[in-house]
Amino acid sequence: MKIGILYVGIGKYIRLWDKFYSSCESMFLPQYEKKYFIFTDYPLKSSTNVQVSFQEDLGWPKNVLFRYQMFLRHKEELKHFDYLFFFNGNTEFLQIITPEEFLPTEKEALTGLGWHTYRNKPLRKYHYERRKNSQAYIPYNSGEHYYQGGLIGGESKAYIELLEQCSLMTETDLKRNITARWHDESYLNKYLLDKQIKILSTEYGRPQEWTVPPTPKIIFRDKNTILGASYICSLKKRNRLKLISKAIRNILNKLLKR
Repeated sequence: MKIGILYVGIGKYIRLWDKFYSSCESMFLPQYEKKYFIFTDYPLKSSTNVQVSFQEDLGWPKNVLFRYQMFLRHKEELKHFDYLFFFNGNTEFLQIITPEEFLPTEKEALTGLGWHTYRNKPLRKYHYERRKNSQAYIPYNSGEHYYQGGLIGGESKAYIELLEQCSLMTETDLKRNITARWHDESYLNKYLLDKQIKILSTEYGRPQEWTVPPTPKIIFRDKNTILGASYICSLKKRNRLKLISKAIRNILNKLLKR
């Protein structure tokens, strides 16, 4: 069995790669052959089971919004894997992950990570995209689960279809100057709406700073600690300035056309 692992390490995020790779190799389905596809602007060299693809830094949030398109550049090669999985850059595996607990059944095809914090919330409080003009729109009375964007995958055919549809939704919105509320995660939730997939608990994707569940198998390391809170804030600040500048230009253009 061959498993493809998709990983994005742009800018300082490349610092997270070594821990991810070593823990994934030893803990994630260790009995199966794995190949890693890493998308980065860092001069990393490919190796036996690591294929490096140069990806320029598009800034935040485009680095996550264009994730689906990045992966589709390798569509033909990805078809030859039995399973494909994407993991957040700050993922670390703490315990052995077995096929029985992680891989989807034939009927499910995909594996996703649910947010346990939503289990007791009314649907109207789910952080779905609520704007009707967005491709990620989900009505207030729809949905059942809210999925994290940091872990998604499954059978290669099913996952490639997910990439294609989410990429299409993203591009359609961007052409109309719409950015979904939670970027790639919003399109993921729209695509998975009403689909029967294997749903993992937060045990398979607990933020490092949380204490529940107490013995996670997979954690998302604290980026503020590793990369620096100022770095994370600067990424978002630069994007806000770009949006403000763009809005001002649009207003000026409309005034000039009058």
